[in-house]
Amino acid sequence: MPANPRSQPNSLPKPMSSGAVEISVVIPAFNEAQRISLSLERIAAYFSNEQASVEIVVVDDGSSDNTVEMVKAWATKDPRVRLVRNDRNRGKGFSVRHGVLETRGAIVLFSDADLSSPIEESKKILDPIRNGHLDLAIGSRALDRSLIGVRQSWLREQSGKVFNAFVRIILDLPYSDTQCGFKAFRRGPMIPVFERQRIFGFGFDPEMLYLAGKRGLRVGEIPVRWNHVQGSKVHFLSDAISMFFDLVRIRWNHFSGKYRWEE
Repeated sequence: MPANPRSQPNSLPKPMSSGAVEISVVIPAFNEAQRISLSLERIAAYFSNEQASVEIVVVDDGSSDNTVEMVKAWATKDPRVRLVRNDRNRGKGFSVRHGVLETRGAIVLFSDADLSSPIEESKKILDPIRNGHLDLAIGSRALDRSLIGVRQSWLREQSGKVFNAFVRIILDLPYSDTQCGFKAFRRGPMIPVFERQRIFGFGFDPEMLYLAGKRGLRVGEIPVRWNHVQGSKVHFLSDAISMFFDLVRIRWNHFSGKYRWEE
């Protein structure tokens, strides 16, 4: 069961300097042996056809299955693939942050390992970044629900709507869907955001968007295709409660000065 820790950011590695990579794809992975190989195949093939300069960074979050071995096997045959490992199970937010700070691309795309939003949809969120219209583009399931193929259960959909209402009330964020695991951003402006990240479980998305807003970054929400995939790592009741308290914690962190920008 994935952890939802509250480790301090200074326990994480320092960011690498950007190289000649155009796009870095970050994939957080916890016990993804059943699908990581196929996902890497689809991502690698897509960006080969796009002829973009790409690196694919898989962040293993303390998996107990063969995830690490499968990613290593891919890395030996495709130099674009790189494995990054957490010292133990840390949570999705920690994994995304770790991966982002290890990237070298000018633009970062992070995607769930199950590709619930197909990698082909990445053009929708990458183009506004490439064109200089946005600093952060977030994929959304809620803006156009006709793009949803396989739906979640009714209970999960309703709980998502309730959570989004709390996001709007507590954090005053205007977005319809903060939790879709499909986002792209300019690396440079977002590094200070990730350096201040305090939420390392599934509630990291609202914190990231909240800090981006406080930073004055241009954020846009874009409808993307999405399909529910079996094997979600979210535990419905416990993670929902934790994510609610994460929203309160974000507000408290802001008012207590924990997100202070050092200019």
